[in-house]
Amino acid sequence: MNSLPKKNKLRLRRLHQWIWPRSLRSQLLSRSLFVLAGLLLLIGILQFWIMESFLYRNQAKTMEEQLMSMPPVWLGIQSRNGSSNNPFGGQAGNGSGNRVLFIPDRSLALFDNQGTFEDVFGEDGLKAPQLSTAEYQDITDELKEQKHIPYRIVTDSQGNEQLIVFASPGPRNRGLPMVQMGTATKPLRDLIIKQLLIFLMLSLLAMVAGLILYTKVLRRTLVPLSNMVNKVQQIDAGSLAERLPVVQGQEEVDQLAVSFNGMLERLENSFEAERESKEQMQRFLSDASHELRTPLTSIHGFIEVLQRGAATNQDQLYKALDSMHGESVRINKLVEDLLLLTKLDQTPKQEREVIQLDSLLLEMQPQLAMMAQQRSVHLDLTAEVYVLADPYKLKQVVLNLFHNAVQHTDPEHGAISITLYATYHKAELSVKDNGTGIEPEHLPHIFERFYRTSSSRSRKQGGAGLGLAITRSIVESHGGNITVQSQVGLGTEFMILMPLYKADV
Repeated sequence: MNSLPKKNKLRLRRLHQWIWPRSLRSQLLSRSLFVLAGLLLLIGILQFWIMESFLYRNQAKTMEEQLMSMPPVWLGIQSRNGSSNNPFGGQAGNGSGNRVLFIPDRSLALFDNQGTFEDVFGEDGLKAPQLSTAEYQDITDELKEQKHIPYRIVTDSQGNEQLIVFASPGPRNRGLPMVQMGTATKPLRDLIIKQLLIFLMLSLLAMVAGLILYTKVLRRTLVPLSNMVNKVQQIDAGSLAERLPVVQGQEEVDQLAVSFNGMLERLENSFEAERESKEQMQRFLSDASHELRTPLTSIHGFIEVLQRGAATNQDQLYKALDSMHGESVRINKLVEDLLLLTKLDQTPKQEREVIQLDSLLLEMQPQLAMMAQQRSVHLDLTAEVYVLADPYKLKQVVLNLFHNAVQHTDPEHGAISITLYATYHKAELSVKDNGTGIEPEHLPHIFERFYRTSSSRSRKQGGAGLGLAITRSIVESHGGNITVQSQVGLGTEFMILMPLYKADV
């Protein structure tokens, strides 16, 4: 192929495209024509076989009726008591004697069960084909028993194909010979071929007319698909919100449009998620840099103060060391939280065990009371609530939420309640306070990393805005979800839903 000239390669490529077209319209058209041509060919074969069988049977029936209606005397047949030397009572082979019958397009012969055979018309008419003696014996016996003998197709001595029938003229008890009549099959075959030629011409005309009409119909049928192709070619990364019409009157095209719209929706969501991920990553890096820069700047400032002589002043030295220690603790806490979030993102599955959640909360009650100080703490727990979880991670979740409630409630009049109960195959844990509440515009974002509802409050408490993000990551890694409800001035409630584990499983 590589050694062929470019012209020959081009011709071969065009021939290949003509034989195996690539466009859907050409493939549908060519395959439909192939199917139609195959059906017409099958119809032509069946028509030839049916017409041949019909004409042969009809011709055989006509010849049998002719034989049965002929008086024996027309054939020159005499009784076995006649004095002629001819066993059939006439002069064989010349058509003379007592025979008064002659049919130009027929062959006629007499035979009996002894194997005697006489061509009635002889040289004057169509040559009668002769069967074997055994066949004539069988035919004679069957005719005497009044059995019907099917027609036969044989070839005479001159090479002409004939259709022959057999009959017994006159009463069968007079010992008369049997009669064989034949006719050439060529006129019948010529008639069949003529009909087939007519059928072939009509079929070709029908295919040409069908090709013209089908091309127009096919072009209109494929209009929705062509419109879809044009629409798809116009869609790019900036127009993923475009959608294809899903009702075009063609089930397959409608299904394709639905599938393509689903793909566009997934691509749009993927691009949107990627954009949000990039924005979140940029915001995360900016917030992390800001959080780390503040304590590092403070530590750097205290070091400069110590270098300028404050190290010799014991009071200033201890104050600087205490401040540096606090900032280092803050940096350490921030780094630990970042590492924990990274670990949760990379390996969300935790080592879990079956724990009794109400018992876990009761064990934490002294620690929670210490954190609450003067605030009131109320626990309403349903007994024997089992979950499959990491107990240390669940303790961290409770502590994060409880610490958040402590920060935003009044030290003397604050009230915090922890409720646990099971419903709908879920364990529901809620932490509720009567604190300051959260503004509605902040609620959708409070689980985001480094998000703060009030920067001054966050600075005072020393938080970095990662506690709730860590809490949500831990809960979701256990197959649960966390929600929040809050009203400004009335308090906030965090609600956690986790899959319930039945102890009898």
